[in-house]
Amino acid sequence: MTTIPFDGFDLTDFWEDSEYARKDYISDPPDDALIQALEHELGYRLPASYLWLMKRQNGGIPRNLNFPTDVATSWAEDHIAITGIMGIGREKANSLGGSFGSRFWTEEWEYPDIGIAICDCPSAGHDMVFLDYRQCGAQGEPAVVHVDQEDDYRITPLAENFESFIRGLVHDDVYDTSAEDKQADLDMAQHGSFSATLADLCARTDAPADIEKAIREIARQIIEEKGFFALHADECSLLLYDIQFWLYASAHPDVTAGKYLEDYPNIIASGFGNDFCTGGYATGFVEDWLKARIAQGDIEVNNATLSVSENARRALANKIADFCR
Repeated sequence: MTTIPFDGFDLTDFWEDSEYARKDYISDPPDDALIQALEHELGYRLPASYLWLMKRQNGGIPRNLNFPTDVATSWAEDHIAITGIMGIGREKANSLGGSFGSRFWTEEWEYPDIGIAICDCPSAGHDMVFLDYRQCGAQGEPAVVHVDQEDDYRITPLAENFESFIRGLVHDDVYDTSAEDKQADLDMAQHGSFSATLADLCARTDAPADIEKAIREIARQIIEEKGFFALHADECSLLLYDIQFWLYASAHPDVTAGKYLEDYPNIIASGFGNDFCTGGYATGFVEDWLKARIAQGDIEVNNATLSVSENARRALANKIADFCR
């Protein structure tokens, strides 16, 4: 007897519709040729329940984003959270073969090669959900696990298969600490100590004297808009990317792209306790920002050395002044 995937499970309101989901997650329904190509590329057979779901909507952001756990993780004491489910494709960033697809996480972030990264998480790369083929083999029915990069890639079992994982997702309301989390981030933005690197850059640069005030105010606006402190592709986040590079390049006139990307985590991305930081970042996001600024001419390249163009410097100074008023 053939088992019908998701039999009796109402998927009518399963997906959240948004411009972000359509831009970065949702692809056209996959055909058999694409499925076979990606299975060959990744080295694993995709579960039937996953294929069934993706043929109805190929990737996206569910309304229910949390899965209960019996043990604590870097995210919470009793659950993990996902940002979205990767679809079958290559053109969308968050798809199995996309720029932030499964192989990106194993090759660039050194996640264990246990199967296929299937869901990203709000930590911007510091934890992920994987289809785990260790017990079943590459052609079998994988379990679903949480992999915690913050805890030496600790693996926490979630569900015996993909369908059970989807059925077990619950809404944010079940674990709603958003108000407390937002206030904690607002307090951090106002009072948290800068990293040693950021404090040194602020002291050494020719940026305005109240640059610290501007940085804290930009962070506050990001938190007010998002409910937490993280840098993505919104205007304020891009401004903080720009400011970080300006400060760094002012203090290090011989900066190269490789050196900046190596030192970037020490500026705002990492921290402990109440230190002023986002608590993590995705390398690809910063690389994409840097490439875009170079292509636009805002960052100039001379014999591999990077510098902020004069026009970009003036524009940035004006933006900073607006936040200092």
